[in-house]
Amino acid sequence: MKTSVLFLAVACAFASNQTAAQTKSAKRGVVTLTEAALKIHHDAILIDGHNDLPYQFRYRNDFSFRTFDIARAQPLLHTDIPRLKKGGVGAQFWAAYVDAESKHAVKETLEQIDVIHRFVKAYPDAFELAATADDIVRIRKSGKIASLIGVEGGHSIDNSLGVLRTLHALGARYMTLTHTDNLDWADAATDVPRHKGLTAFGEDVVREMNRLGMLVDISHVSADTMRHALKVSKAPVIASHSSAFAIAPHPRNVPDDVLKLVAKNNGVVMVNFYSGFITLEGARLLPEMMKTYRAMKKQIPDPKEFKTAWAEWKRQHPMPTGNIHDVVDHIEHIIKVAGVDHVGIGSDFDGINSAPKQLEDVSCFPYITQELLNRGHSREAIHKILGGNVLRVLRDAERVAKEWK
Repeated sequence: MKTSVLFLAVACAFASNQTAAQTKSAKRGVVTLTEAALKIHHDAILIDGHNDLPYQFRYRNDFSFRTFDIARAQPLLHTDIPRLKKGGVGAQFWAAYVDAESKHAVKETLEQIDVIHRFVKAYPDAFELAATADDIVRIRKSGKIASLIGVEGGHSIDNSLGVLRTLHALGARYMTLTHTDNLDWADAATDVPRHKGLTAFGEDVVREMNRLGMLVDISHVSADTMRHALKVSKAPVIASHSSAFAIAPHPRNVPDDVLKLVAKNNGVVMVNFYSGFITLEGARLLPEMMKTYRAMKKQIPDPKEFKTAWAEWKRQHPMPTGNIHDVVDHIEHIIKVAGVDHVGIGSDFDGINSAPKQLEDVSCFPYITQELLNRGHSREAIHKILGGNVLRVLRDAERVAKEWK
């Protein structure tokens, strides 16, 4: 199937907008690391809210961790152990993600959680599983990377609070309420609204997560679902990998009124690095890209053929890249609207196909510290942004669970 012919209109839109993106990026220079920034960075506990490395093992059908060894450089990925160390990552939420259209989502999610447990055990000198905020601090002090599990999408519980409780018992410490598609109980950001937020069962899911001490993640959900979840939740919520709608108006991003609600809730929005969510041009093009994705999926029913065709289409239609300045613009906008206590980092590495310049992989996190320092932010503020805010949210969620009646 010749996708370049089928989707010529979208291709033209990408080509015309990419020039504008490159012009804007050229106006701001390369960020240069200093010793002062590196000291601030490595004194912090950097907590990244979302990394899709576990799915890369599934995608490559390598669960031995031998052929696909992340102790060595993996140039086809954003993530490996040497670059995690270079980037100063102190804690990582690893995503247990399966396709929103899977007919075996619970089984596959359990397999993905198993992958996370097994690869953490496969590299005991680098990783250790964490379940609490105190675990993160202890593991970081030991020189290892605290590893937490985030379930990406409520389709993974198959409308069952029992499954939700099981995922928590296996180590999941947040669940994104939806992924790309609506559920029976919640609306997604990238689907046609059905519920105007949460259903009664959706409210039960949020309350049960509060009771368990499991963070409610409002990334991927519609703005109405964000507002509804914030109204119901008794514990702080997170957006594990979302950015600011005011800068890049894509429905995956968080609008200003919700940012203010997150501040009142004492939660945190963790900025996503995907070019389509951080650049104005990318946000304009992504809806057309999603239409193309869904059209191709209908026209190419075989999963292997679809993956090949979709990878080729993306190669032919690269997203306007953006750069580190764009990401820090999102951080600063969230600070302006919600306050410095309510922003964090949620890269989405190895779940995205386009990353900003100077944030191409996990080794690049120090550039964020440098640019924040360049813009006049204090050491204390930078430490909050890098991970302190998420530690606070985890502690608050743990407290709510202990006090739950």
